[in-house]
Amino acid sequence: MKRVFALVLAALLLVPAALATSVGTGIGVTMETEDFKPLIWLCDARKVKDDNVQTGRVSDGGEKLVERINNYAFEGEKIKWKVLVMDKNGIEKISDVFVTIGSVQGEGNDIEANCVLDHVLVKDEEIKKKCNARIGEEELEYAPEDNIMAYYTCTLTVEPADSMYGEYWVTAEVEDLDGLSSTFDENEYWFFNPVIALSIDGTVDFGVVRPGTTAYSDTLLVGNDADAGSGVMLDMFITGTDFYDPYSSGAKCPTTNQLSLKNFAYYAVNGAYSTAQDPRSDAEGYVGITYGDHWDPTLYDVAEILQVQQVGPYYTANILAPGAEMALTFRLNLPEPCNGDFSDGQIYFWGEAI
Repeated sequence: MKRVFALVLAALLLVPAALATSVGTGIGVTMETEDFKPLIWLCDARKVKDDNVQTGRVSDGGEKLVERINNYAFEGEKIKWKVLVMDKNGIEKISDVFVTIGSVQGEGNDIEANCVLDHVLVKDEEIKKKCNARIGEEELEYAPEDNIMAYYTCTLTVEPADSMYGEYWVTAEVEDLDGLSSTFDENEYWFFNPVIALSIDGTVDFGVVRPGTTAYSDTLLVGNDADAGSGVMLDMFITGTDFYDPYSSGAKCPTTNQLSLKNFAYYAVNGAYSTAQDPRSDAEGYVGITYGDHWDPTLYDVAEILQVQQVGPYYTANILAPGAEMALTFRLNLPEPCNGDFSDGQIYFWGEAI
């Protein structure tokens, strides 16, 4: 037994050199993480808000500007968007989200306002349906991972005309730390701070009028002379004052040296409508003129040139598009007795952008 044990031990001592040897090798891994171009989508909460300067017929300061139907905005008015952004490299890779304006669509226009982060989405958080978030044909209903998507609120306030006048493409843009950027698809086209003006073609001239008779003026045209292409719609109004003889002539009409505005009336035509359809008109289709020498909201529903075809709070027959005109003829019922040349007074036309 001792001999056998010794031989086995000797054999074991001869083997370890082969058993202790191992051989290994490896290969490298080639891989590059995509610099994902961030994406941005316009969501449902888009609003245009009134300024805090002048109260409108419907909207007060800071409220939704429901009467604005064309693409123009004035100093102090706001355009507000809710947007969703995504970066598969991580939301912390987003460097900025902002509103731009420029002469062409797409990235790289002038930055006018920064957007505010609302909140970062977590995995499986439901995405607002109206964001229409898609990557190619894939519609995203839930956030696929934590910290790759976030909601922002973007608000552009229209600046004064010396820095913001004319027509611009407007959109929200997202940019990442690598300089990659995107805009949402629904670019908007706005005319900021258009010039508002009225045109008057003609005069109110009654010629020589015999006391106790009625006279009619030539027809004049009152038009919307706002910037071409601005789309500014004007709600039209008319007011006036009494009239006086500017000379020391012993005027009297009929009891004092004053010709009352109540002796004047007008007939107006705009397209298919006229004052003959206006409930304020008399048997001839003429409407009296409201007293006033300045604009204020008390003129609503009182001093419109045409109160015809009412839709909501507005009379559509009373609204002028850029370049459009109304025709007005004036009537004077001159009292008897009357003496004097009553030329010192005014009839005013007002146009409010809606």
